[in-house]
Amino acid sequence: MQRLISRAGLRTGLLLTLFAGCTGRGARTVRMAVGGQAQLIYLPATMAQELGMYREEGLNVTIQDFPGGAKSLEALLGGSADVVCGFYEHTIQMAAQGRELRAFVAMLRYPGLVAVAAAPGVARIEDLKGRIVGVSAPGSATHMFLNYLLLTHGLKPGDVSTPSIGMSATAVGAVTHGKVDAAIMSDPALEIVCRQNPSVRLLADTRSAQGVREVFGVDTYPSSVLYSTAQWIGAHREQAGRLARALSRTLDWMRVHSPEEIRARLPAQFRTEDVPADLHGLRALQAMLSPDGNVTPEGAAVVHKVLSVSLEAVRNTPVDLTKTYTNEFVGR
Repeated sequence: MQRLISRAGLRTGLLLTLFAGCTGRGARTVRMAVGGQAQLIYLPATMAQELGMYREEGLNVTIQDFPGGAKSLEALLGGSADVVCGFYEHTIQMAAQGRELRAFVAMLRYPGLVAVAAAPGVARIEDLKGRIVGVSAPGSATHMFLNYLLLTHGLKPGDVSTPSIGMSATAVGAVTHGKVDAAIMSDPALEIVCRQNPSVRLLADTRSAQGVREVFGVDTYPSSVLYSTAQWIGAHREQAGRLARALSRTLDWMRVHSPEEIRARLPAQFRTEDVPADLHGLRALQAMLSPDGNVTPEGAAVVHKVLSVSLEAVRNTPVDLTKTYTNEFVGR
């Protein structure tokens, strides 16, 4: 009996040891900050969680939702987040300030941002002078996009007021209730506004190759990516590779499934009551998905050129663009 108890105890000990070892290897926790998780432009990060892609790659990803990309960036720099799901342009902005951030998987090839106007008398970008234009948050990608539009149409950023309106229900409310004259929006909030007020006008639309060409003069424009500090990536190369694989697999899944199937897998809080609006936005998103997860040198150069128009620091500081992204983890 003693021998049996001893053997049982040994087996239990071995199982506990193995379990502890597996837990240690499997506990690859990553804190991800997202600048507006309900936006479709950041949906792949959420879908990777819903489809179990992170778990299958041995990751425990916790997503922290913020009202805009600037706040997500603050979380990363402040140490409360490991990785950001945000716009690639932030890596260039920070490089101009001497901080090395690096994108390591691209999710979209078009930004998906739209300048929409609801106030009478606003039919083009030039008409925004003296108007109130909502952005998700100061310093966010929506704010930078607005500044670029203003400067390339003969206006200055100071010619408009830019309150923060978020990117979801608060943005819809701000536009439909006349709290702003115009706004920088994305789907699904944009589609809801268009359905509620068919008279709204789209002043600039970067959800397609044609729209990107009209605004930026190129066919593709790196936008939604995963990025982190060079230090974190260097110290957590395995986690970075697993994240890149999880997102690449998610993009593949989203390309071959219908908008109806994608919507069915969304968490309830990310589905609106307007089913046609949801499906319209998802259909547009599918066309925006990156085909391979790479950031190209040409794309990086275009983003740098755009930022140089509105940001003096970027314009006057040499930036080594090869240090703002890496494609080494994509497809591994």
